Amino acid sequence: MIELYKNLEKIDDYRWMIPKTGKMRVPGLIFSSENMLKQIFSDEAPIQVKNAATLPGIVKYSMAMPDIHWGYGLPIGGVIATDIDSGIISPGGVGSDINCGVRLVRTDLVHSDVKDYVKKLISVIFQEIPCGVGSRGRIKLSREDEKNVLIKGSQWAVKNGYGWADDADFTEDNGRLEGADPSAVSNRALDRGRDQLGTLGSGNHFLEIQIVDAIFNQEKAEKLGIFKGQICMMIHCGSRGFGHQVCDDYLEKMGRAVSKYRIELPDRQLACAPLNSPEGKQYFSAMKAAANYAYANRQCILHWVRGSFEKVLGKSAESMGMHLVYDVTHNTAKVEEHNVDGKKVRLCVHRKGATRSFPSHNPVLPEKYYEIGQPVIIPGDMGRSSFLLVGKDKAMEYSFGSTCHGAGRLMSRRKAIKSAKGRAINRELEDKGIFVMSRGRDTLKEECPEAYKNVEDVVEVVHNAGLSEKIAKLIPIGVIKG
Repeated sequence: MIELYKNLEKIDDYRWMIPKTGKMRVPGLIFSSENMLKQIFSDEAPIQVKNAATLPGIVKYSMAMPDIHWGYGLPIGGVIATDIDSGIISPGGVGSDINCGVRLVRTDLVHSDVKDYVKKLISVIFQEIPCGVGSRGRIKLSREDEKNVLIKGSQWAVKNGYGWADDADFTEDNGRLEGADPSAVSNRALDRGRDQLGTLGSGNHFLEIQIVDAIFNQEKAEKLGIFKGQICMMIHCGSRGFGHQVCDDYLEKMGRAVSKYRIELPDRQLACAPLNSPEGKQYFSAMKAAANYAYANRQCILHWVRGSFEKVLGKSAESMGMHLVYDVTHNTAKVEEHNVDGKKVRLCVHRKGATRSFPSHNPVLPEKYYEIGQPVIIPGDMGRSSFLLVGKDKAMEYSFGSTCHGAGRLMSRRKAIKSAKGRAINRELEDKGIFVMSRGRDTLKEECPEAYKNVEDVVEVVHNAGLSEKIAKLIPIGVIKG
């Protein structure tokens, strides 16, 4: 690790290159300020960046965002793109919580409208939306219904009464990845997913009531429907046990495929198969099914959040203007067209703990955002702040249209629990004006603010590197953790 750090080459103030050596097919590229490098090299995540650079068909760089930390195979905060003809697809390059993502909901409310109701709102949402390890939801799916969820994603949820008609319009991929195949999914995964739709999960997954604390670009904020002092809701969760089982199933299959296709790996956690192989195609179809499950999951949660606000405040969600700003995904692999060495090529872009950040005038954007770029949502820890940004042109040039996905952990969960021993995290946060509820016994200790990097430092990197542009800062006043 010390040698890797010493050999790091500075490209500019926010890009650092790991030179190509040994069996690396491409260099590594880390987005970071000089001040954050020490944090980034505090675990073995940079070694994982180097290892990923050996994967067959990898193009341009093995990349890491400033929120990088150690993960399974590819680091969390890692981005790789592989050629669709000669490259691979890797479950470890996607992550176990497939399509873990974040959605931001705006309202027409201001702090004075809710300040006397925050505790009640959090309490009612906590009752309405199951959270925590193994939590079961209110929707009981038949096997046929579940397969429809896997194919149609959040569009299934809206059609079945869990949302508004335009919610899917403001969801990445319109809330549905084409090509999902339930037959590529194991019965075990189907069993795990059947009763978990509309549940939050545990760990770093959360629901937050937030206030818009600062606006950095007034014109673009207005196009996003955002204003200073506004009340918003942020939802962060993924595909629950279903996605985890899909990942586990295919890690085992890919482990066998590595030998079959004679792929040499520096780390077996990067187990993979050629994208065009039977194993690669099956995983891709199963991954899309899990991604669609996650889209539907967040959509159902939004439906019950709206209902909770209606119950507590005695107004309709429509009259409170509870519209979805956008839903962004991380932990996916997608086939996209990018420019490489002056040529347009189709690549399989793995974003593990990284977010898409497409600039203005990209054809996949909703018409409303076509002139400003894709909304990017970067949550921080529960004691500080989160950010709303939009994609910028440099992201297409530098990072295959990618940016970071959050603050990034500084401490393992075990270390965080140990550091917070004897503390009442909920009281500490309440003293700061943040009311918190959680399901797990040690959740608040695992998720204590100091367990994470300062999201402001992380966001400054992607903003100054030109990957995303800061639009607004939001601070929490009410939090639910699983």
